[in-house]
Amino acid sequence: MSKTTVLEIDVRFGHCDPAGIVFFPNFHRWMDAASLHFFMQCGVPPWREMTAINGIVGTPLLEHHTRFVKSVTYGQRITIHTSIEEWRNKVFLQKHRITRGEDLICESVETRAFVIRDPQDPQRLRAVPVPEDIRARCE
Repeated sequence: MSKTTVLEIDVRFGHCDPAGIVFFPNFHRWMDAASLHFFMQCGVPPWREMTAINGIVGTPLLEHHTRFVKSVTYGQRITIHTSIEEWRNKVFLQKHRITRGEDLICESVETRAFVIRDPQDPQRLRAVPVPEDIRARCE
């Protein structure tokens, strides 16, 4: 079982569409921020430092599935609860549960991979096995 971290977001007018509802890509931007927040809260250095340590440049998103339940508008605060649902060899499934108080707003599961620059072609990224030290910090 993985740790769970919490990131709070104050929803602003600029996050919303003309109807006053949060424009859905903002949820994905916030979940991406919550992903990095998760690792940093577990004691993993920021990716720019990890590059110097072991070559990892980040955990790009490979796939995501999101189910929206309720809408959100400006002036409200949402909370993103983030955890690792499953570790695999080269990828992991990260779950985000977004709430407003007790209300579930949406749930999302993302497939991500730890990547390094390809030694043969630095313009390309290559997935590497999940580092055991990072996994241990997150469990």
